[in-house]
Amino acid sequence: MLERVRAIPPGFVRTYGDLSPGAPRFAGTALSQSDDASLPWHRVVRADGSLAKGDRQRRLLEGEGVPFIGARVDMRAARLPD
Repeated sequence: MLERVRAIPPGFVRTYGDLSPGAPRFAGTALSQSDDASLPWHRVVRADGSLAKGDRQRRLLEGEGVPFIGARVDMRAARLPD
């Protein structure tokens, strides 16, 4: 699952469910327990485009050019296709 996170290119996002279909909380737990500083955790968002890590995550995503509509990622533009 962590390899799928590493494969998300800058400017795109995936959802927890994309990474772990049927068990999205597993993906969240795995990310929260990883101490790998090179892991692009900020590119994983909730299915509705909302952010689990708030302003810090938003700043990182905006720095990569991820578009937002209000407080949520524009999933139609930024979600990495399978």
